[in-house]
Amino acid sequence: MPQPDRFSQSSLVSPGTLVLFGMVAFTVAYRLLVHYAAGSMPWNFTPVEAMALFGGAYFANRKLAIGVPLVALFVADMFIGFYGWMMLAVYGCVALTAVVGFALRGRVGVRNTLVAAIGSATGFYLVTNFFTWATTAMYPHTLGGLMTCYVAGWPFYEHGTLPGTVVWTAVLFGGFALLGRRWSALGLTAAH
Repeated sequence: MPQPDRFSQSSLVSPGTLVLFGMVAFTVAYRLLVHYAAGSMPWNFTPVEAMALFGGAYFANRKLAIGVPLVALFVADMFIGFYGWMMLAVYGCVALTAVVGFALRGRVGVRNTLVAAIGSATGFYLVTNFFTWATTAMYPHTLGGLMTCYVAGWPFYEHGTLPGTVVWTAVLFGGFALLGRRWSALGLTAAH
């Protein structure tokens, strides 16, 4: 199976670089919309995890694959507000999702990508809720307190993180395949 072309980093103003900047701008704008239009969309239904997975699968430069979603997250957080030590867990999960995307290189397919998206969203839910339980006084530091924390976080996973990661992963990976077929000048090739 031929290896799909990846975003080229040979020029600062290449079509691939413009796509990267577009992804960051869209992600920042969407996160701000979810935050400031509370109730209009589910919390955590954002493209951040999907962008990290996509970057890991397709960005030629692994540092950019990890850095682009983290920059988008940070820029939005500058407007939304910083959230202390919890940022370590959130940013760590996003970086880990990009690393999961590395495993998709050359193996992008519906099944593999769906499993990676569900696994990343689930990992985000498990890690961030554990971190909340372990580092705050919101829940007793008992097994019951941990379970209560997971139950409290479940709606954000069920209605936000999981469907958001799956939907945005489909949009990014599917859009990439369509762009590669339509505009070869972008240097994109559909993944098989």
